[in-house]
Order: sequence, then C-alpha cells, then structure tokens
Amino acid sequence: MDIAKYIDHTNLRAYATKEDIIKLCSEAKEYGFHAVCVNPYRVRLAKKELEGSRVKVASVIGFPLGATPTEVKVFEAEKALEDGADELDMVINIGALKDRDYEYVKRDIEAVVQIAHKRGAIVKAIIETCYLSDEEKETACRLAMEAGADFVKTSTGFGSGGAAVEDVKLMRRIVGDKLGVKAAGGIKDYETALAMIKAGANRIGASRGVEIVRRVER
Repeated sequence: MDIAKYIDHTNLRAYATKEDIIKLCSEAKEYGFHAVCVNPYRVRLAKKELEGSRVKVASVIGFPLGATPTEVKVFEAEKALEDGADELDMVINIGALKDRDYEYVKRDIEAVVQIAHKRGAIVKAIIETCYLSDEEKETACRLAMEAGADFVKTSTGFGSGGAAVEDVKLMRRIVGDKLGVKAAGGIKDYETALAMIKAGANRIGASRGVEIVRRVER
C-alpha cells in the first residue's frame, strides 16, 4: 500500500514559521503526500512552494472551534481559494449541532461548499467527534452529506480527543461510498494510520507523515 497518497501532511501550529511551511512542502513533494494542510495565512506560500508538483494545498476554515458566523466562514473560504487552496477543511458549528439547530448547521456547511465547488475545490466537514455522542456524529455526517460536502473528518487535532477507529467505522457506515472519510488527530505512526484506513478512512491528516512513511520504508 502506498500510504503516502492518503496523507495530508499538516502543520497548523500557531507558531509555525515560514521555514516550517517550506519544509512541510518540501517533504510533501519528496514523499508524495496527497496534500499539505496549512493555516489560511500560509496558503499563498504553500502554493508557491508546491508549484509544478501534484501535491494539493488544503486550508482550514472556522478553525478550530467552528463557532464563527457563516458569513465569516464564507469570506475566509473565498480568500483561501483566491490564494490557491485546492481543499478546505471546515469545522462545523458544533454548538448549533448540540442545540439541534440542524438547518443552521446544514446551511453553514452548504455556504462554504457552494463557494468551493464553483472553483473546483473540495470541502471536508470536520465534526469534532470528541465532543459528540454517537447519535450526534451520525446526524453531523448526514447533514454534511445533505449540504454537499465531499468528506467528513473526525477532528481538528485541537480538541479534547482525536481520531478513533470506532468513529471512523461509524462515519463510513453513515456516508457509505457517497463521501470520503478523513481521520485526523493523534495519528502518529504507521500502525495507527493503517488501522484508520482499514476502518474506512481514505484520507489521513497527520503532522508526522514523514515518520509514518519511513516506517513503511524500513
């Protein structure tokens, strides 16, 4: 298995420097990762560094809490796309989901999806599983499907917990083959990444992509 093609090589640290992002992009090209995932401020730099390669640029929207108004998420998405993002990892409005304001949650996702799809970009809806009951996870996945998202994603990596095999299985069961499933948060080694893929993930978000791939090379 070419596990590198599953990986979004990620650096979303608040203190990531220009040099850190250049290194991230260099590693992504060297190992053949699917994408790099960076904060919106770094999209333009990542796009420049990856010019001429097959590596995509992903950026985050409403990150990491998901609690910004829809209009703000839309503006952030437009700017990230303008700067060269190919993929948007958007945090859903978790509080609204908890309120059972499902129409708002759906519209929130849908607004970003519409902007992205007009530019040929894809959207991954981050549901932040660590804060949700199984029933809420199922509802979030269904709302993401109804809103036209391309993926559902387990976690931001900044919550109280990260990806879990059982959550990936649940998400894949709900979305079937209609959406992708991205497992992210706390995936630090090859064995964990492989377990997520076997559970149904077809994308892995990891800041330790190099270590994961090097484990295969050994």
